[in-house]
Amino acid sequence: MSTTDPSAAQALLGRFPKTRPALPDAYREIYSEHYRINRQGKSPASSLAQGLESWMHRQVARTVNAASPGPTLELGAGTLNQLPYEPENPAYDIVEPFSDLYCDSPNLGRVRNVFADIREVPATARYARITSVAVLEHIEDLPATLARSALLLDEDGVFLAAIPSEGGLLWRLGWSLTTGLEFRLRRGLDYGVLMRHEHVNSAWEIEDLVGGLFGEVKIRSLGIGVQFSFYRFIEARKPRTDLAQTWLQAAPR
Repeated sequence: MSTTDPSAAQALLGRFPKTRPALPDAYREIYSEHYRINRQGKSPASSLAQGLESWMHRQVARTVNAASPGPTLELGAGTLNQLPYEPENPAYDIVEPFSDLYCDSPNLGRVRNVFADIREVPATARYARITSVAVLEHIEDLPATLARSALLLDEDGVFLAAIPSEGGLLWRLGWSLTTGLEFRLRRGLDYGVLMRHEHVNSAWEIEDLVGGLFGEVKIRSLGIGVQFSFYRFIEARKPRTDLAQTWLQAAPR
């Protein structure tokens, strides 16, 4: 368990909200199809990637008390691919803006409430766990999302985030030689353009922000550090609610 210092997070706030780089026409034309194929593991490279990603799902699930899981809110639930790793829980809510991703999922019946945005979650709601898998790297106004998460946690609640080691050497090498190579061979396009569009936040930025907002943080890696790992797992407790309120007041309306 590590204690944290809000100063590193405070220094990052001026970078947000970020602006996602626009996609060239050639990428926009194939974006939806590629995204669905990638999420469903329908290509050899995406299937391999999903095998590695199971490490992230397992890290999140190992924190739950199967006998008494408590209310859970999953951010960016996508195709609901975290639910097979979770015990039965009648109080499982999700945030997901794209209904096409989950509308046909056989796991949809296990979800209590669906929100398109975390701002739709009632301020009076409280969760024992707020989780995310490969989501935080995509969020343009990440401090506001983290702040709202901190305020929705129970007093003894835990914030759990599994993320790619974005910005690290091994992560870049990994996607370049798998998904990136497959994409270039199939489409004749640079996969890095898509990655820069999707992953607006680095692992270091995410970890510094979480470290500033929570009093206790533990981090595990599939590998060593950010530079030489594929994925990172963050377990954060003791939210600084006063700081969360300050971040929200500074967020764009």
